[in-house]
Amino acid sequence: MTDERLGNRLWAALRRLPPGSGVVFRHHATPPAERRAIHRRVWRIARARGLVLLVAGGDLPGDGVHKWGGGKGLRSWPAHDRAEAIAGWKAGADLLFVSPLFPTRSHPGAPSIGPARAARIGRGLGLAQIALGGMNAERFRRLRGRFDGWAAIDAWGGVG
Repeated sequence: MTDERLGNRLWAALRRLPPGSGVVFRHHATPPAERRAIHRRVWRIARARGLVLLVAGGDLPGDGVHKWGGGKGLRSWPAHDRAEAIAGWKAGADLLFVSPLFPTRSHPGAPSIGPARAARIGRGLGLAQIALGGMNAERFRRLRGRFDGWAAIDAWGGVG
């Protein structure tokens, strides 16, 4: 997940991602012209490194979209509870970003849902579930196969 808080650490984070990983380009608070310029650079790096690029809002090119109003390619959806997971399934999502599993700097003070409850959110819908929120590689290993993958901002950006 891209985030303005990463600043220039975004470029190092993209270099650390293993090929085949995905990037969700957000940068919602960035002015439009600057957002497009950052996106162009992220898109070039993603192509060169074999990364999958999803664009939040679907307003810029990518391999798919995150919480879209249409678009082509891979489709992801945020799910903080069962109702949102079902909404994503009905909207045609391919995967769910289930969050927040743990406390996260992205949403300070927000309650986390914990791994057990998070694993149940999308159960039975046939969608890949990606763990998000306070995630890192060690926490993902401890989840022992409950999720299809994990996502983060700070873990890849050298924060926390």
